[in-house]
Amino acid sequence: MSFALDSRLVAATLPIGELGLSRLLLMNDARYPWLMLVPRRADLREIVDLDVAARATLIEEIASVCEFTRRLPGVEKLNVGALGNVVAQLHVHVVGRAVGDAAWPGPVWGAGEARPYDRAAAERLIAQARAALTLSL
Repeated sequence: MSFALDSRLVAATLPIGELGLSRLLLMNDARYPWLMLVPRRADLREIVDLDVAARATLIEEIASVCEFTRRLPGVEKLNVGALGNVVAQLHVHVVGRAVGDAAWPGPVWGAGEARPYDRAAAERLIAQARAALTLSL
């Protein structure tokens, strides 16, 4: 079976590009700089489902996305997680947080309603990510 992005992730995100292993997405919620990495392998549910080399690659990709995210204006803390309770397909969230943000100090999941990006703001953030990270489009 080939890689296919879960339809719920497609509906909730905007594409940024492809890292070596993962597809990089922007969660369409302007309340937080929230990126998501989805390894392009079929039928993955957990990080331990990746072989050793792919796990190492994923960790380095997460670190790169974290470095980018923490340099964004207003980011004071990073939240990184691979929950998969709603969408079982392996995906890793990198969320830039700030004291007083819409969900602070709790988790972003289930905290209010998402506020979709306006087109220009989304395009700016996507362009910044593409310039800062080694991506193919």
